[in-house]
Amino acid sequence: MQGQKRILITGAAGFLGSHLCDRFIQEGYYVIGMDNLITGDLKNIQHLFSRQDFEFFHHDVSGFVHVPGNLDYILHFASPASPIDYLKIPIQTLKVGSLGTHNLLGLARVKKARILVASTSEVYGDPLVHPQHEDYWGHVNCIGPRGVYDEAKRFQEAITMAYHKVHHLETRIVRIFNTYGPRMRLNDGRALPAFIGQALRGENLTVFGDGSQTRSFCYVDDLIEGVYRLLLSDYHLPVNIGNPDEVSILDFAKEIIRLTGTDQTIEFKPLPEDDPKQRQPDITRAREILGWEPHVSRKEGLKTTYDYFRNLSREDWYNSEYRNFT
Repeated sequence: MQGQKRILITGAAGFLGSHLCDRFIQEGYYVIGMDNLITGDLKNIQHLFSRQDFEFFHHDVSGFVHVPGNLDYILHFASPASPIDYLKIPIQTLKVGSLGTHNLLGLARVKKARILVASTSEVYGDPLVHPQHEDYWGHVNCIGPRGVYDEAKRFQEAITMAYHKVHHLETRIVRIFNTYGPRMRLNDGRALPAFIGQALRGENLTVFGDGSQTRSFCYVDDLIEGVYRLLLSDYHLPVNIGNPDEVSILDFAKEIIRLTGTDQTIEFKPLPEDDPKQRQPDITRAREILGWEPHVSRKEGLKTTYDYFRNLSREDWYNSEYRNFT
């Protein structure tokens, strides 16, 4: 369609990327999806393949990226995002945050496109400030097991700001806090799918440490709305997008047991190294600049997410295998 805005979304077959594809198609954009399918799944976007306003490239952005035609926007969401993934493929995680970001910033410069990069609350590490605001520099162990993800994202932010300052590129940075919803993988390794998967399989729920560590869970629709508003805003510094409704992991496990109606008990295991003790976003900047705040309650979002997982096949419930990582 003449005059139709064109947007490249990397990580398009992933959890967040696939929802972003849906949203921008809904808004009238021509969407170009790109994914190497290491952690993404074509099932998440198969409903888009018959559309005239969507195309897909099976490609790793850590290598040279070419997209024919003009581009108005780029959303860089390609990256492993759960500890179980980036601990298994640490080098690829570092490469997509560094080389991949560099390639896409270069593409944005050539195409004169605005680019938004997906950063994370993990740039704050195991924080000494609570709740976490964008001016906090973080408390990160760069050589610890989580460092490959934390530092990949911190570098991603640094090179994005460098391109903004040196090349006057239009850039946006979103710091994403724990997000959940349909299309997450049950074998994702993070607390919510892990708990629901254990409940579906009749297993006891595993809580690491004493469960006093906290997380703040944002429903995917709220997150996507925040990303959409940030991309179209005039603000180039990092913005937290997440739900400040904080809950301890132990209380969260109990919520899952009540939701699923199961009678599993909770088992405690040692806390992983460098696991953050507190995670809660300060969303003052998002409220003031974007007019954004989350609207979906955890009770409502968990019900929708549980229904999605429950309707998967039993094979999916028990599947813990991962794709071959190269």
